[in-house]
Amino acid sequence: MSRLFGSVRARATLAATLVVAVALVAAGTAVLLSLRSNLLGEAGTQAERSARQVATELAVGTAYADLSLDVDDRPVQVVDEDGVLVAASEDLERISGTGVGAVKPQPSASPSAADGADEDADDEEDEARESLDPGEVGGRITVSDGSATIDGDTEDYRFAAVPVKTDDRGTLTVYAGAPLSAEHGAVNTALTVMLIGFPLLLAVVAWVTWLVTRRALRPVEGIRREMAAITASEDLARRVPVPGTHDEVARLATTTNETLAALEASVERQRGFVADASHELRSPIASLRTQLEVAAAHPELLDLEGAVADTVRLQRLAADLLLLARLDAGERPADARIDLAALAREAAEGRAGVSVRGEDAVRVAGSRGQLGRVLANLLDNAQRHARSAVRVSVRRDGDTAVVAVADDGEGVPAADRERIFERFVRLDAARSRDDGGAGLGLAIARDVAVRHGGTLTVHDAPAGGALFELRLPGARARTARDG
Repeated sequence: MSRLFGSVRARATLAATLVVAVALVAAGTAVLLSLRSNLLGEAGTQAERSARQVATELAVGTAYADLSLDVDDRPVQVVDEDGVLVAASEDLERISGTGVGAVKPQPSASPSAADGADEDADDEEDEARESLDPGEVGGRITVSDGSATIDGDTEDYRFAAVPVKTDDRGTLTVYAGAPLSAEHGAVNTALTVMLIGFPLLLAVVAWVTWLVTRRALRPVEGIRREMAAITASEDLARRVPVPGTHDEVARLATTTNETLAALEASVERQRGFVADASHELRSPIASLRTQLEVAAAHPELLDLEGAVADTVRLQRLAADLLLLARLDAGERPADARIDLAALAREAAEGRAGVSVRGEDAVRVAGSRGQLGRVLANLLDNAQRHARSAVRVSVRRDGDTAVVAVADDGEGVPAADRERIFERFVRLDAARSRDDGGAGLGLAIARDVAVRHGGTLTVHDAPAGGALFELRLPGARARTARDG
């Protein structure tokens, strides 16, 4: 059961059925109440019409025996001022709801003029009644519900009470009833139809909702199956099917495929990185091992300088790989305040042919170690390709700090100005690994620049050669953006 209702289709079907059920119950209740109200109103109108007909006859002086009391077999009572029944339907056997339970007429008592107390009581009662002139039928009626038995048949009725003032018999009240059988029958019929029809309608709603949701969720199930297959096979080249519906499910499939493509590219980059790193590490390790093996067999042949150089190169490569791994892991740079001009002079210190000029106190926020690595890598690259000189300038450009490193070498071809920032890329294939490095310096420099919210690009230098431009947000601008 829990597994069934754990299904989106089951929950959607249940929710739709419950909503429709509530709506049907509310609508059915409103219909029944409206139907009952209308039918009761119609019965009250019929009862009033019958009562006014008899009251009109009384107003013109018609005798009790000549009144139209048995029309349509409806119960009619005529009561005088003392509450005495003076006329009634011929076959009336029992009645309730009119306030007068008598069914057989009695002689009307004559009013006594000598009884002062009775006259006072009659005066108070007359004040409560509608003031009528002789021969006038009252405009105000009283409606009540009750029952009556006529000729052995008992039914519920709605009674209307209409007063009438006569010349010789005082004020009389006519009670006439209209049967409520039509109201009861219509309400019961409607209720029966609802009790039978509503469950059937709810079953249809549930069935249709189940089919519609199954059809709507079929692409989702296809996506789930394909993702399960991709997970089992670890084949990131596969893609989930995209339905042609242009709806949320289609957008979900498109986004899933985009995620798979990004994951595949990331995995491929990781595999390439591992392969390239292994290749780059193999050379210094093999060289170092060879030198150590030769030294073990022939100590006099030990190339100590070469072994140290290979060890240093291996150490630098391991440090570069570790830094790239930390950058790939999303390590956030520190938020220290750094003077780029001072950092550039520190990086250029001791380097032949490198000159630094620029403004003082060009401050940025970030990691001093990582930004120092960027400047060192740019200077290493510039010195490797320069003919004679490398110029470094530090300046402000609005809220941006700019460091430019220019050399007087051959420059970078326009077609390769993005490729040189890829990992393990060396444009000069003829250059030895010892001279050209592992091809990680510029890749590290750009990754660090991006992590600090900046950019690193290469252009043509004004005097020829390559111009690498590092742009970083100033310390104030970076702080305002982060806040």
